[in-house]
Amino acid sequence: MGSDMAIGIVVGLAMEARASRPLGGVVTTGGGTAAGAEVAAEELVAGGVRALLSFGLAGGLDPRLKPGHLLIPRTVLAAGQSWQTDPELDRRLGGPTDDLLLGESAVVGSADAKRQLWRTTGAAAVDLESGAVAQVAARHELPFAVLRAVCDPAQRSLPRSALAALDAGGRVRRLRLLASLLLHPLDLPGLVALAADASLARRALAERARRIGALGPSPVHGGLR
Repeated sequence: MGSDMAIGIVVGLAMEARASRPLGGVVTTGGGTAAGAEVAAEELVAGGVRALLSFGLAGGLDPRLKPGHLLIPRTVLAAGQSWQTDPELDRRLGGPTDDLLLGESAVVGSADAKRQLWRTTGAAAVDLESGAVAQVAARHELPFAVLRAVCDPAQRSLPRSALAALDAGGRVRRLRLLASLLLHPLDLPGLVALAADASLARRALAERARRIGALGPSPVHGGLR
């Protein structure tokens, strides 16, 4: 996917950055927050990228979606506004999946909250980076796209210890995780399930990234090649 017009890739977690490597873009980690993703996207634009990609995991809202399901949405909804992804970038990622993706400023952790968002927005999934990436792309009149894999399905709540373990760089700190588990031992089954779901999602992302990376150059406007 190399290009003389580089694409900037915004991820939230260090493991997402590793999965994105075959894409060959400039990768920046937002640390798992919407504010961090906005800063990361702005830094990429300042560095000269000509397109933006939001890449990584998403929380399922559509109860039909299983862990590892890939999403290439045509539309991102955030802060009461909607943004359209770039059709050519979508095509290079494997083709749009006709989904609506919701960008939120805080983690949607409970199954009840996911159910409510599914009913009120119709969004298939939610993440913390895509809304920020869409807004930065619009601000600078750059094309953008999204490639996300469902991690935690709609029916499952996130254990609080999973969130407590993340540092500002989007890495899981084991000591934080263990300390939280000591306080909340009932989180353990949820953490085991989340680890299995995350593994499925990571493999799906990495496989798609390898397939895209192996496609070679293609003459498209200012984005993936």
